[in-house]
Amino acid sequence: MNSAVEEHITILKHKDFKSDYKPVWCAGCGDFGVLNALTKAMAALELKPENLAMIAGIGCSSRIPAYTSAYGFHGVHGRALPLATGLAVSRPELTVIATGGDGDGFSIGGNHFLHACRRNANLSYLVMDNAVYGMTKGQASPTTACDWTGSKLSPQGTGQPPLQPLEIALAAGAPFIARAFSNSPNELARIVAEAIEFEGFAFVQILSPCITFRPEQLGWKKRVHEGFEPTDDRAAAFAALAEDDGFTTGVLYRAPRPRYQPERRESVDIETIQKRFEVCS
Repeated sequence: MNSAVEEHITILKHKDFKSDYKPVWCAGCGDFGVLNALTKAMAALELKPENLAMIAGIGCSSRIPAYTSAYGFHGVHGRALPLATGLAVSRPELTVIATGGDGDGFSIGGNHFLHACRRNANLSYLVMDNAVYGMTKGQASPTTACDWTGSKLSPQGTGQPPLQPLEIALAAGAPFIARAFSNSPNELARIVAEAIEFEGFAFVQILSPCITFRPEQLGWKKRVHEGFEPTDDRAAAFAALAEDDGFTTGVLYRAPRPRYQPERRESVDIETIQKRFEVCS
């Protein structure tokens, strides 16, 4: 191409996807690793911040949109997925990423998680799972083991089996399911990039330690191991989960199917919309 007319192309680095706001997470929080891996994935995919939308609910991990240079929306508790779905189907040219934690995503937002899996809109959902409510000072979450006695609200443990996000996502129809670890930056960045590139709903459970309220999670480094091999066979994926110890990482299931994309109507100007709501005197 003639240099006089060659278009100037700027290659962004991962730091270009970070905002000027400094994270307020506790020292040692796994969410720092998630933020770094996410911005590395964005840079590797050569995305543009102005074409990115980060949607979150409530919780420590849901602060991530403020720490990126993309467009962001901090919604109410448990409602990240309906917001992200609406944006994804109305603005299909955007890259939409929803983020949250195990409480936000699997408790109050659990119903939306089920339907997002089956609906299959084109968005990625990154859930930072630390099996505790960190922002509200250490209560048990849906993924907390039944015998964890570290909470004053359940000093004898919850007595309830922990929710299994990957099994639920597979049963509900999610076409892309993976698990990663916040302290494995290269693998995490690779899996996040795969999720973003996937056409449809991509769910990634990210083991992200909260060493403030769950200091024993420092031991996750020794327990996490790679092992999942991508398959498009649901029975094989369920079989892999039957042998899973909760610390296996990798892409478990990848079975593309037509994404949910309703026909877009022509845009209507604001004056026309206002007239629809006029009250006759």
